[in-house]
Amino acid sequence: MRLTNFSDYSLRLLMYAATRDGQLITIEETAAVYGISRAHLMKVANLLVRAGFLKSIRGRSGGLVLARPPGEIGVGAVLRATEPDFALVECFEAGNRCLVTPRCRLRGVLNEALSAFVTTLDRYTLADLVLRPEDFGITAPTQDAPKPARRRASQAAT
Repeated sequence: MRLTNFSDYSLRLLMYAATRDGQLITIEETAAVYGISRAHLMKVANLLVRAGFLKSIRGRSGGLVLARPPGEIGVGAVLRATEPDFALVECFEAGNRCLVTPRCRLRGVLNEALSAFVTTLDRYTLADLVLRPEDFGITAPTQDAPKPARRRASQAAT
């Protein structure tokens, strides 16, 4: 079984947002951090906002932020929202045409395995996946760092 890139990017986006601890993030910076397509990440963010995992702040200084605490965002819930289906084989799909389905024992085994997979994911939240900002190459500003000099309006005009 393989998750879609969409689900992978969804979890990555949420992990990055959780790392930023309430600060707004942008699609551009997240795409740069992971080296993934900005256009694809826009679609991911849109779904995560509609599903209630992220909040979108519009405007010039806008961005994205988690819609609720990381401990309240279940990994299983995110994957249910982002995966198109969990049809491991044809007999899991509507319109199944497999001839042996009524007598097949494989379907039961795969269904049990899928249930175990989803049950495991449901035991974890985004809080279990949060990394440190340094893991993303983010450095916190130091208090000793010199502040840029502010220019006076008379200096800016020259």
